Amino acid sequence: MHWEQVERNAVKLAERTPGCDVEVARLFAILHDCKRQNEGSDRLHGERAAEFARELHDKGMLEIDLEQLAKLKYAMQFHNAGMVSDDPTIGVCWDADRLDLPRVGTRPVADLLCTQAGKEAIGGGDSLHDRANQGYCCPQNQCRRGYPHK
Repeated sequence: MHWEQVERNAVKLAERTPGCDVEVARLFAILHDCKRQNEGSDRLHGERAAEFARELHDKGMLEIDLEQLAKLKYAMQFHNAGMVSDDPTIGVCWDADRLDLPRVGTRPVADLLCTQAGKEAIGGGDSLHDRANQGYCCPQNQCRRGYPHK
């Protein structure tokens, strides 16, 4: 599932990104596409997911503080807007999602990645990708997600 891969990516990126709030990044992974109405063009799904996160928080179902909620909502609301961020948490959220773009036939572009760890992950065999996807390779050692291996 997409959200599971995004969560794996987020945890690995967070380990290598000082200042990242891994709890927010993991919540982003789980919730960012939860209000998607279709797999095609649904430009407002991030805004709906952000509103849903606020509702969950208001009901006491997300045990995060208001600053964390604000970052989570922002990351969800704008995750598909083609933006970059220098905030470590938002950057990890967006990179974790973008690193899974090959699932829909799109290769991540370094200029649209926010973190150094994210950029290294697409840079030709960095071990982040290999560790995150162990056992996920084709017999010819070409990754099914389109990334070359060392």
